[in-house]
Amino acid sequence: MIRETISLARREIRRNVLRSSLTILGIVIGVAAVITLVTLGGGATAQVSDQIASLGSNLINVRPGQGFHGPGGTRGTAEPFTIRDVEAIEREISGLEAVAPIGSQGTQAIAGNLNWSTMVMGTTNAFFAVKDWDLAAGRIFSESELKSGKAVCVLGNSVKKNLFGGQNPVGASIRLKNLSCQVIGMLEIKGQSGFGSDQDDVVLIPMRTFQRRIAGNTDISSIYVSAINSGVTAKVQADIERLMRERRRIGEGEDDDFHVFDMKEIMITLTGTTRILTGLLAAVAAVSLLVGGIGIMNIMLVSVTERTREIGIRLAIGARGRDVLLQFLIEAVVLSLFGGLVGIILGLGAAIAGSRMMNVPFIPNLEIVAIAVLFSGAVGVIFGYFPARKAARLDPIDALRHE
Repeated sequence: MIRETISLARREIRRNVLRSSLTILGIVIGVAAVITLVTLGGGATAQVSDQIASLGSNLINVRPGQGFHGPGGTRGTAEPFTIRDVEAIEREISGLEAVAPIGSQGTQAIAGNLNWSTMVMGTTNAFFAVKDWDLAAGRIFSESELKSGKAVCVLGNSVKKNLFGGQNPVGASIRLKNLSCQVIGMLEIKGQSGFGSDQDDVVLIPMRTFQRRIAGNTDISSIYVSAINSGVTAKVQADIERLMRERRRIGEGEDDDFHVFDMKEIMITLTGTTRILTGLLAAVAAVSLLVGGIGIMNIMLVSVTERTREIGIRLAIGARGRDVLLQFLIEAVVLSLFGGLVGIILGLGAAIAGSRMMNVPFIPNLEIVAIAVLFSGAVGVIFGYFPARKAARLDPIDALRHE
């Protein structure tokens, strides 16, 4: 009986192909839109996570000023850190892998007749461990170069590409302001950070060289700290806050004039935001599924009216009301499921194209595909039930009299 009912439903759908196609258009658009947006949102979330993870392994950043803490924003009068603060963190905080002092300043890098505006950063060899950043060529700083403040540098890929093109820069010299320094290494490509900045647009020099020849002071603008694993990151962060309050003589109840933030917290915030936006967009797109369901109900009601005499004949020769109900219900479900399958194909195709255009990874979400199929079937059942019930309740005598 079920097989016969399905066969009748398929015959009616094939008899009105154009009308059936227009009927499922809302379902197709809704399913395709939901799958496209959720897939692109998942790819964007994964990309943000990867980019923030590329900033460093279990990275904690310590900066002067209030930053994100307190209503006053960054406090301009906050004193910068010194090398003694860095040494105190190394000496008194447990669970650390590396601690890297950072001093940075925008400057013009010149090589031959080419120049490039970049960021010169003074640091130590701990920087490479903290940022989990390997060299593509050359070497890191030697101990004698760090202690004496020798004029040597390591280039990021963007600086290398703009000053040397495809040539190997190791052994060549560049000029940073009035400082002529020898290139001893080249960093691996990192790409953009989760904040949209180019991580490869940097020149690294020894901290003492930066302080003496570039900045002209002994200030340290920030301290990068890497915990030994993610399990101790929160404890390390709290210990650093306690230590810095002691060293900077901040009394109880007074606001910090520094801020300590964990990259994991930023990653959770940003990925949470992208997920919320993806969910909102998907919810908006899902409205078209309801519109498609209403379209199916309208067409099925029209179909019941057109086929009233046919229904009357079936009821008169012995068909039961539930047989008629089942036939119209199956027609509605088949329409909505077919629309769902077409929508899945279009949605995945659109997601692939969108991923390439937006340069985000294509990560198909099988869960949302399954939900789309179930939801489209449910739409057929819910919105097809009322027309099917109307057909099943027709009086055979009145139906046979219908013109």
